[in-house]
Amino acid sequence: MNNNYITLTIGKKKNIALIAHDNKKADLIEWCEQNKDILTQHFLCGTGTTARMITDKTGLPVKGYNSGPLGGDQQIGAKIVEGRIDFVVFFSDPLTAQPHDPDVKALLRIAQVYDIPIANNRASADFMIHSEFMNEEYEHEVINFKKNIKERSETL
Repeated sequence: MNNNYITLTIGKKKNIALIAHDNKKADLIEWCEQNKDILTQHFLCGTGTTARMITDKTGLPVKGYNSGPLGGDQQIGAKIVEGRIDFVVFFSDPLTAQPHDPDVKALLRIAQVYDIPIANNRASADFMIHSEFMNEEYEHEVINFKKNIKERSETL
């Protein structure tokens, strides 16, 4: 048994974060409407403005955190670390500079560290939400952080 990693389980009911840059909010709302029957089976959260707009336009219940530029990306990242977000749908705008780009990069990095699926456009979101894994538990391995911290503290 390799104790450098631990196995975590993403349950059948996923905790999905929904995020979109301003120029992509309409696309994400349309995607949510098209996938409403699937999304209603899961817990949804998102950054403030996006969450509010999705709820207002689709009727889907989306728990809102702060707006991205006001720390919402960081709040979502913290929920990933806590094991409370299983899946991120982030329609990003690659053609427009974002004032909170470091926060976005930090969110994407923490999702990678914790082996969380990330869809950053409609095609990847479609592939992921229609995957067989959306209807079942999924086990994945992440770094054994307690072991890692213990070893680092002994060597520094």
